[in-house]
Amino acid sequence: MPVTFKLYASLMVYLPPEAKRHAVTLEVPEGTAPIQLLERYGVPLADVHLLLVNGVFLPPSQRHRPLEAGDTLAVWPAVAGG
Repeated sequence: MPVTFKLYASLMVYLPPEAKRHAVTLEVPEGTAPIQLLERYGVPLADVHLLLVNGVFLPPSQRHRPLEAGDTLAVWPAVAGG
């Protein structure tokens, strides 16, 4: 099933080579959870701060919930500044 995987800021280095800018459309098995996608691409879970599915924040307790075809998973690290 197709999902869009977006990584921002310092996490962009974990995207596969075919990614354009900060996103890539992937074909993943049904039942794939956000946490599995992060692990598959070597994204350090300790660096994941914000995780959104279709623009809706997904707290850590729900990151094992399966994605659906057409979902967009967007991930940001913690950002300092101010």
